[in-house]
Amino acid sequence: MKPAEYVKRIQDLLVRAGEPARAEQQAAYMRHQFDYCGLGAPQWMALVKSFYATHGMYTGKPLKAFVLLCFDQDYREVHYAGLTMMERMLKLQDRDWIRVLEQCITTRSWWDSVDWLAKLTGIHILRFPELQERYAYAWINGSNMWLQRVAIIHQLSYKENTNEVLLFELIQRSAESREFFIQKACGWALRQYARTRPEEVLAFLRHQPVSKLTYREAVKHLKG
Repeated sequence: MKPAEYVKRIQDLLVRAGEPARAEQQAAYMRHQFDYCGLGAPQWMALVKSFYATHGMYTGKPLKAFVLLCFDQDYREVHYAGLTMMERMLKLQDRDWIRVLEQCITTRSWWDSVDWLAKLTGIHILRFPELQERYAYAWINGSNMWLQRVAIIHQLSYKENTNEVLLFELIQRSAESREFFIQKACGWALRQYARTRPEEVLAFLRHQPVSKLTYREAVKHLKG
């Protein structure tokens, strides 16, 4: 099945299963930026999982075409379907898949898709660590807030493998940002790293001015 037909069939499946009243509530919660089929996460995930099990999944260029076609649709659950297949097939992609991640981060962007893509970016960079500094610095120095957010939070699951120097420098470069999602990202990244290196995070906060929101988020689980 070609990607365009595959996307159409998934969208039709999700729309038929959705609840219009719930869709209106979901759209309102997301500030009416997207249309919704009206499905909760357990529902759409089960439908998508079953469909993929029956019809198979793509890799390489067909996967790219499928994901981007999903993001061309109006329904948010279809965007999620694209991300679901990407996540399942991510470890089969080559190093240049970072460009697909970058394109998705900047397409129909909001915190839900961007944070999911940040996790996938982190997974991809663990496979191709030579990409990390090149893209993190390019994104943090660029003008797209969502790429900046991904640069800051892509290491959330890295624990002792966190590039501490890079993390602290990205937050330093973002310290004067007034964007809520950037300030929140900085605090989230510091809070997560503090689970592994609390003393280093505290030392950083003593010497680096950050926003009140960043500081409040960073020290939630720290003492002293």
